[in-house]
Amino acid sequence: MTSTKTRLARVRPAQAGIVREPDFAAALAQHRLPRLAREQVTTLQVNLGKRCNMACHHCHVEAGPKRTETMPERVVERILCLLARSPSVEVVDLTGGAPELHPCFRALTQACRALGKQVIDRCNLTVLFEPGMEGLAEWLAHERVRVVASLPCYRRENVEKQRGKGAYDLSIAALRKLSALGYGTHPDLLLDLVYNPVGAFLPPPQAGLRADYARELFDLFGVRFNALLTLTNMPIKRFADQLNRTGQYAAYMGLLVNHFNPETVRGVMCRSTLSVAWDGGLHDCDFNQMLGLPLSKPDGPARSVWDLASLDELSGARIATGSHCFGCTAGAGSSCSGALA
Repeated sequence: MTSTKTRLARVRPAQAGIVREPDFAAALAQHRLPRLAREQVTTLQVNLGKRCNMACHHCHVEAGPKRTETMPERVVERILCLLARSPSVEVVDLTGGAPELHPCFRALTQACRALGKQVIDRCNLTVLFEPGMEGLAEWLAHERVRVVASLPCYRRENVEKQRGKGAYDLSIAALRKLSALGYGTHPDLLLDLVYNPVGAFLPPPQAGLRADYARELFDLFGVRFNALLTLTNMPIKRFADQLNRTGQYAAYMGLLVNHFNPETVRGVMCRSTLSVAWDGGLHDCDFNQMLGLPLSKPDGPARSVWDLASLDELSGARIATGSHCFGCTAGAGSSCSGALA
């Protein structure tokens, strides 16, 4: 069987001139699938800002230590108001940047827990050792926060290629700290790891890769975890810039389009997840947020958190799509909860 890397090499970039972006809506129609539409919102993903202690090469948020975008307190308060009116939302997924660096991170987490919501912290692991973050791991365990931690590989070389020198040792130290608190073994302390390919290729099968992660991390460091989530690198922002610099953008888009899997469409996260930007803007998903694609209600636009009285208003609304959507539907599929098929 031909590997995805080999297939990528066979897809040639377009000739000089404007490259026509592939049409995701046409791909759905070709497979007799309807346009994407929202179901009930069960997960609210909140981007608390673009400030981060790292600047990873694949980051579609373009986060980093020099970014200053931070969610205002009034937006945090509005989100809590909407959550109180939206019983269908079960999970609040906090992301960034490094969400833990936001001054309201702990208060927001506790308020969401008081509303009966599960809280996810999308953690880069190294943030646990930043100044001012002392005791953060213990606090997360006390609040029963589910940690979804980025670890692009279990090998040093691949981690540092994507995240920088020293990132591997800090990530392993953070995992050992979380494991010592019961993460990965206690039923209320869920620890999931996230894999991103280091280059311009699709993730390998999720189940097999999880077994590799589990063996290596336990044998070498005594670390246990719950799920491994495989994510496809999205051809937007920082990763798109990298693809363009290396002349791989057209080939990578060809790889995604050629591996479109209609079986993944029913599980794409935009059907049940709503994305809130740091400034309160509303979007169908985190990727649409980074591309500035606005959300729509069934009866018109919904630009921000102040345009809704409840998150339940969005059922049936059409989802904004683009060529980047092939990233979520290629191969086994990709979402914030991992593979889809």
